[in-house]
Amino acid sequence: MQPTQPRFLARLARVNPTSVFLAALALVLAGLFAPGAVGGVLLLALAVGLGALLVTTWPVQPPNTRLLRLALLTGLLAVALIKIVG
Repeated sequence: MQPTQPRFLARLARVNPTSVFLAALALVLAGLFAPGAVGGVLLLALAVGLGALLVTTWPVQPPNTRLLRLALLTGLLAVALIKIVG
Protein backbone atom coordinates (compact mmCIF):
# COMPACT_ATOMS: atom_id res chain seq x y z
CA MET A 1 0.00 0.00 0.00
CA GLN A 2 1.10 3.51 -0.64
CA PRO A 3 1.63 5.74 2.40
CA THR A 4 -1.26 8.03 1.46
CA GLN A 5 -3.77 5.22 1.06
CA PRO A 6 -4.35 4.44 4.78
CA ARG A 7 -5.10 8.13 5.45
CA PHE A 8 -7.48 8.13 2.49
CA LEU A 9 -9.27 5.03 3.77
CA ALA A 10 -9.55 6.45 7.28
CA ARG A 11 -10.99 9.65 5.86
CA LEU A 12 -13.36 7.68 3.63
CA ALA A 13 -14.61 5.71 6.64
CA ARG A 14 -15.69 8.96 8.33
CA VAL A 15 -17.88 10.10 5.43
CA ASN A 16 -21.62 10.18 6.12
CA PRO A 17 -23.17 7.26 4.17
CA THR A 18 -26.41 9.17 3.58
CA SER A 19 -24.55 12.03 1.95
CA VAL A 20 -22.61 9.65 -0.28
CA PHE A 21 -25.81 7.86 -1.29
CA LEU A 22 -27.60 11.11 -2.12
CA ALA A 23 -24.62 12.42 -4.10
CA ALA A 24 -24.37 9.16 -6.07
CA LEU A 25 -28.14 9.19 -6.67
CA ALA A 26 -27.98 12.77 -7.93
CA LEU A 27 -25.10 11.87 -10.26
CA VAL A 28 -26.94 8.82 -11.62
CA LEU A 29 -30.12 10.81 -12.23
CA ALA A 30 -28.18 13.64 -13.86
CA GLY A 31 -26.39 11.11 -16.05
CA LEU A 32 -29.60 9.36 -17.04
CA PHE A 33 -31.54 12.54 -17.82
CA ALA A 34 -28.72 14.54 -19.42
CA PRO A 35 -28.69 14.26 -23.19
CA GLY A 36 -26.32 11.93 -25.04
CA ALA A 37 -22.61 12.10 -24.41
CA VAL A 38 -22.91 14.50 -21.46
CA GLY A 39 -24.96 11.97 -19.51
CA GLY A 40 -22.67 9.16 -20.58
CA VAL A 41 -19.59 11.00 -19.34
CA LEU A 42 -21.28 11.64 -15.98
CA LEU A 43 -22.10 7.96 -15.67
CA LEU A 44 -18.57 6.99 -16.69
CA ALA A 45 -17.16 9.30 -14.01
CA LEU A 46 -19.35 7.58 -11.43
CA ALA A 47 -18.28 4.16 -12.75
CA VAL A 48 -14.60 5.08 -12.41
CA GLY A 49 -15.14 6.18 -8.82
CA LEU A 50 -17.10 3.05 -7.98
CA GLY A 51 -14.48 0.89 -9.69
CA ALA A 52 -11.74 2.46 -7.59
CA LEU A 53 -13.78 1.85 -4.45
CA LEU A 54 -14.42 -1.74 -5.54
CA VAL A 55 -10.70 -2.39 -6.05
CA THR A 56 -9.86 -0.84 -2.68
CA THR A 57 -12.43 -2.85 -0.72
CA TRP A 58 -12.12 -6.09 -2.70
CA PRO A 59 -10.11 -8.06 -0.08
CA VAL A 60 -12.64 -7.48 2.72
CA GLN A 61 -15.83 -8.21 0.76
CA PRO A 62 -17.53 -11.61 0.76
CA PRO A 63 -17.74 -13.32 -2.66
CA ASN A 64 -21.48 -12.74 -3.15
CA THR A 65 -21.05 -9.01 -2.45
CA ARG A 66 -18.18 -8.88 -4.94
CA LEU A 67 -20.38 -10.47 -7.59
CA LEU A 68 -23.23 -8.04 -6.96
CA ARG A 69 -20.90 -5.03 -7.10
CA LEU A 70 -19.31 -6.27 -10.32
CA ALA A 71 -22.76 -6.74 -11.86
CA LEU A 72 -23.84 -3.23 -10.89
CA LEU A 73 -20.61 -1.72 -12.18
CA THR A 74 -20.98 -3.62 -15.47
CA GLY A 75 -24.55 -2.41 -15.85
CA LEU A 76 -23.54 1.18 -15.14
CA LEU A 77 -20.75 0.98 -17.71
CA ALA A 78 -23.14 -0.52 -20.28
CA VAL A 79 -25.68 2.28 -19.79
CA ALA A 80 -22.92 4.91 -19.98
CA LEU A 81 -21.56 3.49 -23.22
CA ILE A 82 -25.03 3.20 -24.73
CA LYS A 83 -25.68 6.86 -23.93
CA ILE A 84 -22.37 7.92 -25.45
CA VAL A 85 -22.68 5.84 -28.63
CA GLY A 86 -26.41 6.18 -29.13
